[in-house]
Amino acid sequence: MEANQKINLKTNLTNHTEDLIDHYWYTISYLSALIKASELKAGLILSFYGIVLNFVYQGAQTIGREVIEDRILLSFVIIWMLITGLSIFFCIRCFIPKIEGNYSKNMFFFKDIISHFGPIKEFSKSFFKMSINEDELFLQLGEQVFIVSKIADWKFKNVKRAINFLAIGLVVFALGGLYVFFLFV
Repeated sequence: MEANQKINLKTNLTNHTEDLIDHYWYTISYLSALIKASELKAGLILSFYGIVLNFVYQGAQTIGREVIEDRILLSFVIIWMLITGLSIFFCIRCFIPKIEGNYSKNMFFFKDIISHFGPIKEFSKSFFKMSINEDELFLQLGEQVFIVSKIADWKFKNVKRAINFLAIGLVVFALGGLYVFFLFV
């Protein structure tokens, strides 16, 4: 009876370990998907700006002289351009690779793999040894979850800032449009 309990306990621990590994990899995949989503949002915002700036450019040829002569309208244009520039800046920051390098060397991080674990055969041996050592495996996976979380957080902060400036810019743009409408009516 006691031998059967040990076998069942070992089987349950093995299944639990496999479930934990799946959990860690699912978490890393989920966080990677969040990073892609933040980059997609930033790309959509930049596309929107491309369309808006095209219309602004075409309209600027029509009312360019009025903008220069009317200080209030010029103020709207300058404020809108600054806000739009900030929003675009935060969108672009979202595409800049963010590498967190102030941590211990990790066998799941591409830069560490090629720079800290030797040539391919040496890396393969080290990777295998780490993979069969559950404590080391979970430590390395946990570190990756933390680092990828920091990257996702940084990118989403930039997207949020870009969206906030987009909203403020749209309000300024609308106010400027109303001013122009009442100026020429």
